Amino acid sequence: MQRRLAKPPLRVQPTTLWEYPSQHYGEGQQGDSRYVGATPSYVIWNLIQRYTKPGGLVVDPFCGSGTTLDVAKDTGRVARGFDLSPYRADIERADARKLPLDSNTVDLVFMDPPYGDHIHYSDQPDCIGKLSAYDPAYYRAMHRAIREASRVLAPGGVFGLYVCDYFEKKHGFAPVGFQLFMSIAESFAILDIVSVARHNKTLEMGNYRKAAEEGNFFLRGFNYLFIGQKPAERQGKGKPRRG
Repeated sequence: MQRRLAKPPLRVQPTTLWEYPSQHYGEGQQGDSRYVGATPSYVIWNLIQRYTKPGGLVVDPFCGSGTTLDVAKDTGRVARGFDLSPYRADIERADARKLPLDSNTVDLVFMDPPYGDHIHYSDQPDCIGKLSAYDPAYYRAMHRAIREASRVLAPGGVFGLYVCDYFEKKHGFAPVGFQLFMSIAESFAILDIVSVARHNKTLEMGNYRKAAEEGNFFLRGFNYLFIGQKPAERQGKGKPRRG
């Protein structure tokens, strides 16, 4: 019998290995655990606490069930969440590749994007979640979303992308994380890479484990959290600094 893990203490994590045994922190709820692919609020809380100040603007272009909005409210930040198929009234309808935001205005952009076409997120034909992790079109679409995040971030603003690799027995392994990392590195200075251990119940289910053992493949045991920073603007390009 597996030991039931307790919720992690709500404090800024000091290492690059994070555990999240539950969807929510504290006694309340952030987002909706019934939403398939909901982000652990603990991950967003850590980014907001470490990289923003009260009153700062936090943006989530793939807002899902609204977890980022709830964490931002808990922590005294301002937040705007966007999705092609809004799940609730305070999420705005918009494409992550074309956000209705001014350039250089956001303190933190957090993304937990689709990384395959195995989940039905939306009936919208432009939904990135309709693109396969084995299709180059997915990576082109995400490259545009990452570039758009760079546009809206203020110089010095921070970008976080939470994603998992993908595997299908028929097609094999898709290194989603590394491929998206290349797009991130084009627009941002990399601050760090965090591994977030998963405790999804499917990892302990006998039929899943048996299939992985017999098929000689791995179940997904962690997510990447890539953290980058938009470079500060150069002072007086081509001119000597004063002082």
